[in-house]
Amino acid sequence: MGDSEPRTRRAHRDAVRAGAGSTATRPRASIVGVFGEVLITVGVIALLYVAWQMWIGDWIIGAEKHKEASALSQSWMTPSPAPSGSGTPESSPTPSPTGPAEVVIPVQDQQAHGTQFGVMFIPRFGPQWQFTIASGTSRADILDQGEIGHYNDTAMPGGVGNTVYAAHRWTSGAPFDPIDKLVIGDAIVIQTPDGWYTYRFRTLEYVQDTQVEVLLPVPQQVGVAANGRYLTLTSCAPKLNMLERIIAYAVFEDFTPAASVPPASLTAPTQGASA
Repeated sequence: MGDSEPRTRRAHRDAVRAGAGSTATRPRASIVGVFGEVLITVGVIALLYVAWQMWIGDWIIGAEKHKEASALSQSWMTPSPAPSGSGTPESSPTPSPTGPAEVVIPVQDQQAHGTQFGVMFIPRFGPQWQFTIASGTSRADILDQGEIGHYNDTAMPGGVGNTVYAAHRWTSGAPFDPIDKLVIGDAIVIQTPDGWYTYRFRTLEYVQDTQVEVLLPVPQQVGVAANGRYLTLTSCAPKLNMLERIIAYAVFEDFTPAASVPPASLTAPTQGASA
């Protein structure tokens, strides 16, 4: 019993010292550590935002625009009694006296800004790829809404000259994302209430954003009068670079009236490429 008291005190004192030591070595949060965690959190949020913009959001918006375009296309499958444009229909070059009758190609008048007047199909991009075409190329109300914009003062579908269109390659459904995957001879089909206009892709070109000659009646040919029916698609290249453009050129092949069966070009992406 004599030495039990001192032994108990010593044990208590050792326990207190051990507790004090563990408190002294406990890690403390530093300003640098907190700042690092904040940066990591911000980085994760930024990555999620980019993922949304480039993949998830595009997929959702693209699906919605495909559905909208499909509904508009179906509404035009019942032909109107007369062409929608009030202008004079344009016909193909005059045939020889013994040749076949002229094919009359209806051409719409220029539409008011923002008016949806067509649906574009590019079978190379898949059977679900279809987007509405609206008049104008402003960002907020047309391109950023996932639509394909038609450049004002360029030809309307089927018209003599150059019919020119613009769309995003990323964000807002990214209609022209796969534009660089086009193959010579691929069909680019535009449907309007009058029918389907089929063009055939010919070549790609990369230009600066100042090279507006791509909009001319004969693309890149200054001072040359329209001598055929052309189609031009424009978008950004690379996708996140606003200083350059990727340009796809196509030439007119034929017109299929709304009263007819839809053209085979809607299901067969590529035809034998001819010069």
